[in-house]
Amino acid sequence: MQLRQSADSLEAYLQHSAYLDFHDADIQERIASFDQKAEIERVRAAYEFVRDEISHSMDIRSAEVTRRASEVLRQGHGICYAKAHLLAALLRGMGIPSGIVYQRLAWDDAIEGGHSLHALNTVYLREAGKWIRLDARGNKPGVDAQFAVDAEQLAYRPREELNEIDYDLNFHEPHPSVIDALEGYDDCLRMCEEGLPAKL
Repeated sequence: MQLRQSADSLEAYLQHSAYLDFHDADIQERIASFDQKAEIERVRAAYEFVRDEISHSMDIRSAEVTRRASEVLRQGHGICYAKAHLLAALLRGMGIPSGIVYQRLAWDDAIEGGHSLHALNTVYLREAGKWIRLDARGNKPGVDAQFAVDAEQLAYRPREELNEIDYDLNFHEPHPSVIDALEGYDDCLRMCEEGLPAKL
């Protein structure tokens, strides 16, 4: 997919911010553990850490809402929005540009069930000279996202017949509607049932 940037410069995709808070000591410690020499291997290691070691809150039925990258790391779980915040923060902390993109997906594989936004990451690979997308949601039966440079293997493929959308805008900061949802609820299960944004 050809991505459009929400900011003109790659520098915007390297910034510390409230939700992508890579100056945090715990995040810096985790970054130091990614000691692979090649940049692409550090990207892979960070991605697989967030995908595999940080649980998806709904998969473990946690009612706790995590929001900032540092909080997600410390608590060890988050929904897709929060996990995307953590991966972006880890990569930016290593000097690797990273953003967030969204998909509009149908609940229960049916239009009647409504839609919600799903978040995944973008990474700019300098050696390849291009952006790639990675989905650190976490694998489970029916979901098999993998690290890939050329042929994407994401958690979900939007389907036109279900009015699902693959948004091509690469955000340098989390979308405001996502932050509103995360900050508007103290119960993750309830938020996911009734409070997730349906579109950008």
